[in-house]
Amino acid sequence: MHPQLDRNRFDTCSQLMDALEECHRQEFLKQALGMCNFEKNELVKCLHHTRSEDAKERIRQSREKQRLQKLKQQQREEEEYGKNAYLKKVIEEASKKQQ
Repeated sequence: MHPQLDRNRFDTCSQLMDALEECHRQEFLKQALGMCNFEKNELVKCLHHTRSEDAKERIRQSREKQRLQKLKQQQREEEEYGKNAYLKKVIEEASKKQQ
């Protein structure tokens, strides 16, 4: 059995997990001769699909979080220095003149 099988995480694949376990329980000879390979291959496909979809969702959430953080940073800078960082440019020019 796959060590990474977690029925809570892979609930969409639970029927395939049950089918593979049932095939393994029926007869050792079937398991030894590879007669459970169809169930195993389908389970592997399902697990791969589920993991890849989970990863895509986590990436999407991370990108959205980064976008929101960048937006908040821009808002803070705009509040501090004005639109288009006008005050920051004025301060930099004044410091250049003093040097």
